Amino acid sequence: MDFVTVRNGAIELNVAVAGSGPLIVCVHGFPELWYSWRHQIAHFAARGFRVAALDVRGYGRSSKPGEVTAYTMRHLASDVVAVIEHIGDGPAVLFGHDWGAPIVWHAALLHPDKIRAVAGLSVPYRPRGPVPFIELARTLYKGRFFYQIYFQQEGVAEAELESDIAAALRKMYFALSGAAPHNKWLETKSPEARLLDGLVDPKPFPGWMDEADLAVYVDAFRAGGFRGPLNRYRAQTIDFAELAELSGRNIAQPSVFIAGERDPVRAFVPGVDLYAEPGIACSDFRGSTIIPGIGHWVQQEAPRETNAALEAFVRGL
Repeated sequence: MDFVTVRNGAIELNVAVAGSGPLIVCVHGFPELWYSWRHQIAHFAARGFRVAALDVRGYGRSSKPGEVTAYTMRHLASDVVAVIEHIGDGPAVLFGHDWGAPIVWHAALLHPDKIRAVAGLSVPYRPRGPVPFIELARTLYKGRFFYQIYFQQEGVAEAELESDIAAALRKMYFALSGAAPHNKWLETKSPEARLLDGLVDPKPFPGWMDEADLAVYVDAFRAGGFRGPLNRYRAQTIDFAELAELSGRNIAQPSVFIAGERDPVRAFVPGVDLYAEPGIACSDFRGSTIIPGIGHWVQQEAPRETNAALEAFVRGL
């Protein structure tokens, strides 16, 4: 595997690249790295694909601008296109997980000539609603804690997470995993609570992430902090204003959805199963795979099942 630096204006993106053949670009979420796709990079590079996995801006060895406006969906989608153009193997298949899923969905909408097909993991595509999601969350979680609301005030979550980065990552990764008590991430807490209050620090950590894996993430966040990653949550109202032209737009490219059965994202809207109709706004939807017993970190918790679903999708294009 090689690492290349891709430039998008003033932004430099660290990108892991392996294999040769049709291009797949992998986009991670919060709080992760290109390394979150290690199992997919190895799998698809060995099967005739060229795989590129970037550190999203704000993460790892990519640029980390400080301003919230640098983390809009339009900017992040343009980073994906910069990677595609730098590698130069034609239109790409995109894999995106967590925030990476909305990034790849929007890249497909904003740059359709660059995107051949899209796989969203954990977060299904939903067209622009009547209000930004963060405003909907303030209503849905009125009088109780919701992590995205907590993230809005600059500096608060940064201070909590950066006080003990190793413990913070262990607690977050475990709370969202299939091994944790179901929906521990969404447990009822007062609005004055902090993110990590009540979250378990597992010892030992579940086998899907060993000490060496965890150290990769800990080292990266110790070096780069959390401001950039958290700014993505703060840019949601900017996105709502900037992307009005996408209102009601479906994903036109072939698409697929993959997630863990026990992913808390599924229950973000109380009383609604967000995984019930993941293809409702996708014009060429090729199906969904919900992996039993697995939580949010689907491509790391269940690499074999995730890779099988992704391979069936790309082989059918």
